[in-house]
Amino acid sequence: MKTVLITGATRGLGLAIARRLARENYRVVGVGRKPSAGLDALIEHSPSVCFEAFDLAETSRIHDWVRALGQRYGRIFGLVNNAAVGVDGVLATMHERDIERSLTLNLQSPIVLTKYVARAMLIGGEGRIINISSIIASTGFNGLSVYAASKAGLIGFSRSLSRELGKAGITVNCVAPGYMETDMTQGITTQRLDAIKRRSPTGRLATADDVAGAVAYLMGDDGKMVTGTTLTVDGGSTA
Repeated sequence: MKTVLITGATRGLGLAIARRLARENYRVVGVGRKPSAGLDALIEHSPSVCFEAFDLAETSRIHDWVRALGQRYGRIFGLVNNAAVGVDGVLATMHERDIERSLTLNLQSPIVLTKYVARAMLIGGEGRIINISSIIASTGFNGLSVYAASKAGLIGFSRSLSRELGKAGITVNCVAPGYMETDMTQGITTQRLDAIKRRSPTGRLATADDVAGAVAYLMGDDGKMVTGTTLTVDGGSTA
């Protein structure tokens, strides 16, 4: 059974990805700062799912933590960098601590984590790295300039890294969800979400399960020749 590490797996999109990959017969290691009722319920019904508590903002500890994960679970086949924070606010008045926090968790942490997880993938000669970006990386959104910058950074990171790792049988891709009804979009008004739905050719928002399906495709054998790309799941709202 192949092992997949999913960050931010305790709720929302990360939990949906964990649930989907468990159904696809992966051993899922879900990461979060603390457990959640949703992930606990998944673990209770899926023996292949487990939880690892870790604060990914502590980037200096990632190396030793990944080494410990290898000792507990063996080689990691897949990595889903999903954990992120969206600090809403106009840049001119945003505190520098919030800027630093966003860039650390959304961009630096995935890069450092990928660095150490990819080493074992290189030894094994195969692997899947999937970075969760956002359509905001290309469309922009008022009050989310730092978030957009971090998510755009993941796309550039994935494209370049795919060239470094491709010959070793490791794919690197991004999934860019559109607006979903999750904790990340609670600050968006109902009127704004309705307007987004009307602009979409499908007339609805993508769900976390829709995005999880895209991750499962890239993680699976059918996605082995897809690398260096961004798969957008937004109901066509950016078409």
